[in-house]
Amino acid sequence: MIEKIEITQRFNFKRLNRHYECFTIDLVNKNAYYKISERGSGDKFLTEHSICDDSWIDILVDLRRNMTSKIYHLSDLQIDEFLHDFDNLNLFDGFVSEDFTYFEKIELVYSCNVIIYSTDNYEEYSFKNNFPKNWIEFGEILKRAFDFDVLHLNYQKRLVTPLYYDVRKDGVYLGNKLPVKTIEFGHYRTYPYELPNPRLIVNFEKGRIDGYIDKDLTFEDKELILELLEMYHVYMWIFDEYHNKSNTRDPDDLEGYDWYLEMVFEDDVIWHLFGYNDYPDTYVHIARDIMDITGMDLLEINTISENDLELFDKFGAEKLLD
Repeated sequence: MIEKIEITQRFNFKRLNRHYECFTIDLVNKNAYYKISERGSGDKFLTEHSICDDSWIDILVDLRRNMTSKIYHLSDLQIDEFLHDFDNLNLFDGFVSEDFTYFEKIELVYSCNVIIYSTDNYEEYSFKNNFPKNWIEFGEILKRAFDFDVLHLNYQKRLVTPLYYDVRKDGVYLGNKLPVKTIEFGHYRTYPYELPNPRLIVNFEKGRIDGYIDKDLTFEDKELILELLEMYHVYMWIFDEYHNKSNTRDPDDLEGYDWYLEMVFEDDVIWHLFGYNDYPDTYVHIARDIMDITGMDLLEINTISENDLELFDKFGAEKLLD
């Protein structure tokens, strides 16, 4: 018999604005509650620099507002109904877990870890992109049981993951391909410590590039930027299959450089990724192309060691042949 379920969710917005939570359903003691709260920067927001889009702020504020010390009590009937619905769901049948750690060299906008404690068993499931097939239905069961959106499905629709979106090499789809509104890239030293600082902001709606490049966007600029994103599979960087280098070898200098990349699509849908001194496999390839086009090392590949560059060349070339 299931005795307890722990659902740990992690949301990453910008470098200093993260949210961690663990909702525990204790069926033995007939209650549910938040077990852990914020980690990282707490209520601090990254306001020191302009940002390309603030769509994430209302999500983060609401996530933090929902963190409460309230104890949710369950009756025997509610427990029986919950267990009946959960058993029928077969949530993790045939499911293959992904890695889940509290520190990763490349972090996504969302990840989740579910632990199920039974009378004589213990099961743990982790995922970032490989959502269980009935995850949405599980969220609806939890909402009926506790009268609030435990899995934050309302905000999952605003985050680019395979739960609601089809992510391809040429873009993000929800039926049709979503237009990109804004792109922001930041790169900064971790020692001596620098605040996350956008080096480049591309605003397609306003027709502007700001940061290290300051100019109005031409039609040719827009076409070239979108072509580069597609050519180097940037939309796919959220998937582990593009992290072969980071999973193979640690960078030489762990006190090096951090970075983030954010894209905001139509209807304020957010694609976000950031890394700790390591990068997706095709990062160096697109960086070199951008250097040739602009004459500037905008993605700072001069900070990457020769040994790491060799691995990026190897793994990046393999991905671009796919």
